[in-house]
Amino acid sequence: MDYKQLSVVLLLVFLRHELVFSSSILRSHLCPKHQSTALLKFKQTFTIDTFDMCGLMLGQESYPKTSSWNLSKDCCLWDGVKCDEMSGHVIELDLGCSLLVGVIDSNSSLFQLSHLQRLNLSMNNFDGSQISPKFGRFSSMTHLDLSRSYFSGQIPSEISHLSKLHSLLLYTFYLNKLRLASHDFKSLLRNLTQLRELNLRSINISSTIPPIFSSHLTTLRLGWTGLYGIIPESIFHLPNLERLDLHHNDQLNGYFPKTKWNSSASLIELDLTDVNFSDTLPESLGNLTSLQSLTLQNCNLRGPIPESLSNLTHVESLYLGDNSLNGTIPSWIFSLPSLSLVYLSNNQFSGQLEDFKSNSLVWIYLQDNQLQGHLPTSIQNLVNLTTLDLSSNNFSGSVDVSFFSNLKYLLDLGLSYNRITLTNEDKVKSTLPESLEKLGLAACEVKEFEFLRSAKNLKELDLSNNKIQGRIPDWAWSNWEFSVSTLNLSHNMLTSMDSIPLQSLDTIDLRSNFLQGSLPIPAISTRYFFISENNLSGEIPSSLCNLMSLKMLVLAKNNLSGAIPQCLGNMSYILEVLDMHHNNLSGALPTTFSIESSLRSLNLHGNKLQGKIPRSLVNCKRLQVLDLGDNHLNDTFPMWLGTLPELQVLSLRSNKLHGSIQPSRVASLFPQLRIIDLSYNAFSGNLPTSLFQHLKAMRTIDPLTKSPSNGRDGYYQDSVVVVTKGLELEVVRILFLYTTIDLSSNKFGGHIPSVLGDLIALRVMNLSHNGLQGHIPSSLGNLSVVESLDLSFNQLSGEIPEQLASLTYLEFLRLSHNHLVGCIPIGRQFATFQNNSYDGNDGLRGFPVSEDCGSRKMPKRNNTTQVLNQESNSTFLSEFRKTIPMGYGSGLIIGLFIAYFMLSSRNSNWLSRITEELEYRIVMRRRKKKQQRGRQRRH
Repeated sequence: MDYKQLSVVLLLVFLRHELVFSSSILRSHLCPKHQSTALLKFKQTFTIDTFDMCGLMLGQESYPKTSSWNLSKDCCLWDGVKCDEMSGHVIELDLGCSLLVGVIDSNSSLFQLSHLQRLNLSMNNFDGSQISPKFGRFSSMTHLDLSRSYFSGQIPSEISHLSKLHSLLLYTFYLNKLRLASHDFKSLLRNLTQLRELNLRSINISSTIPPIFSSHLTTLRLGWTGLYGIIPESIFHLPNLERLDLHHNDQLNGYFPKTKWNSSASLIELDLTDVNFSDTLPESLGNLTSLQSLTLQNCNLRGPIPESLSNLTHVESLYLGDNSLNGTIPSWIFSLPSLSLVYLSNNQFSGQLEDFKSNSLVWIYLQDNQLQGHLPTSIQNLVNLTTLDLSSNNFSGSVDVSFFSNLKYLLDLGLSYNRITLTNEDKVKSTLPESLEKLGLAACEVKEFEFLRSAKNLKELDLSNNKIQGRIPDWAWSNWEFSVSTLNLSHNMLTSMDSIPLQSLDTIDLRSNFLQGSLPIPAISTRYFFISENNLSGEIPSSLCNLMSLKMLVLAKNNLSGAIPQCLGNMSYILEVLDMHHNNLSGALPTTFSIESSLRSLNLHGNKLQGKIPRSLVNCKRLQVLDLGDNHLNDTFPMWLGTLPELQVLSLRSNKLHGSIQPSRVASLFPQLRIIDLSYNAFSGNLPTSLFQHLKAMRTIDPLTKSPSNGRDGYYQDSVVVVTKGLELEVVRILFLYTTIDLSSNKFGGHIPSVLGDLIALRVMNLSHNGLQGHIPSSLGNLSVVESLDLSFNQLSGEIPEQLASLTYLEFLRLSHNHLVGCIPIGRQFATFQNNSYDGNDGLRGFPVSEDCGSRKMPKRNNTTQVLNQESNSTFLSEFRKTIPMGYGSGLIIGLFIAYFMLSSRNSNWLSRITEELEYRIVMRRRKKKQQRGRQRRH
């Protein structure tokens, strides 16, 4: 190289060095002062949170990025800030997971950064902030992420002005905290033509989906948004779509493309949970060969799984649960090479399980189907398995605990409610995997605990409905002391339990055992405590009130005595269910029910409680069920209970309540009440017309009426004793079906008010054993769904209204022991009633008490065919009743055989009516015999 060439090289090196140096100098002085000032002002509006939301939810550690911001360094070098290298303008601000707490309003200095292109404020705490319309002024914005930062209120329409957006993430933690107007939703989809990613999950949109989408979309998430109507088919044909999520929009309907989807080559994730398709799984799903996750839960799907889905060789998770899919589970499902999770629960699959051939399986959920046969031995080869739930099927045979010994990573095993018998052939060697955390063996013929010695990490254990006797061994308490949080040993034969030494306990269910002695007290952490239907005795210790987290306490059907601790009333701010019915408790009710009470069910039926109904119950605004029946309470009618807005069931039957039920000036009382039982008291005066006028829920027949909340995962079901069709029943779960008014066995007088006919949702009305006078109001013919009507043992006069003949659901009628006259109405259900419906009314004529009713032609009682032709199935039931003896021996069996033969070619509703009649006769016969034996003992 000559001198001239060397000079050129040195010059180039020098110029490059100068350029780099100059650039670094320039770069370090790019941030204009007004931008650094705006950023510092923005920082000063926040405090730093100590709660690491990102760490808890995402496993991604948060840190306060703004803490390092100060003027000693150029703002373009601040954490989370990025500037344009030429102009110095701040173009990116990433403050996601920065532990910020504060409010962003329209005056925020954030909006002075007008050149922003990317803004991430996700996973902070801006509670109390609304999304300002000024966000719409960032005309250069391509990426906006305001997700999971507690924004609330209406999303401004100005967001749709951000026409350059590629990514818009506004999804939130809480349903309905953010709202997007329907027209703004449509404008947003229409204007943002460059969108690649849109996530509005959990935002209240309540709109149809317009068929307008950016052709660039790769991700569309609109779950939990209240969408309705029909899914536009154009969604399924977006050319670049990779992820489609419309889950939990139960008013949304859809139709699968029957041919190849345009997006089939790119679609990776599809989640349509709770969208109604009312269809079979289409063959076209098999074209989605790139699919990794398919979620079609609770979509009203039916039929078999199509063979074409075997093409989904990349699918990692398959959720098809909670549908009506049937047939056998195809063997190829368990051979898919990438499949790690299969969820086919709550369908109608039948047949035997084929062998599992893929070791990639980690989670298997097949519960609540009709699968049968023995468990495939290939389960033992699934060495990566962590969850296996086969509960609630028809699997059979003996299964030894050693069957699962090779599954070293197994955390969750569910075999409950099959026809499996669990055995433990080698009682010395413990064989269950030590990794187990959740074990369900309900109804598996388990007789002892020994096989659980090695399971020292259990958190949830269900051994209910087995044959375990005696007491729980000490080694079990020792193993579970610091691990078990949920323990279900209900419906066994346990006899004693002095204490419950489980320090991490959340839920314990010991119902239906033979436990004796005093009430054991669980750990202070316990929230759900069920120990009903045992033989516990003694008083309820006040130490129970130390369980300050207790939400449900169910001690029903024991022999507990003494007073109810007053401190339980103080606990009602957290306690939701307090059930002590059918014990021997005495003394007064707690009087200390707290303001802002959480109590929704209070059942003290069948004790010996005295005194008045405490006025502090008015604090229990969430109360749905109140049953104080069958006690010794001495009070007047508590009209003030009518101010409880959610009260559905009120039973005060069989007490010493008295006086007239006075009208109230309150505008709205008992708006949700569906069962009111005041029977067997000493109420007097006229029937409470003003009360009937308030019963709003009884005036509408609503098929969507919800029953009272049923507690923790079905552990607890509200119950109440009602008298219907002459039988005393304990109604569980379906309380909302038994719309009932029972004012029987009191001292009411006067007339039956016609306003009762407005309560068209009534299924049971019982006004018997009072002193009612006057005519039966014809308005009772409006009670179109009434099944049981009892007006017996009063002083009613006049004729039976013809309108009652139109009551097609009426199965039980008692008008006996009144002063009724005239002709019994003909037709429909009246042809099914016997003489005892009308006994003690000498002035009544017509079928069935008399052959003659003037010139009216009567059905012949012995001509079953003629009556059947006239009155459908009802008269057959009436005739058949005559063949049933009051006893229940061989005559009953012959009668049932005849009934089965005749019912096989007629309406099956007769069977339920016959059964009810038989039950009634049997119960009455047993009751009569019991009374006779009682009289004999007394004599």
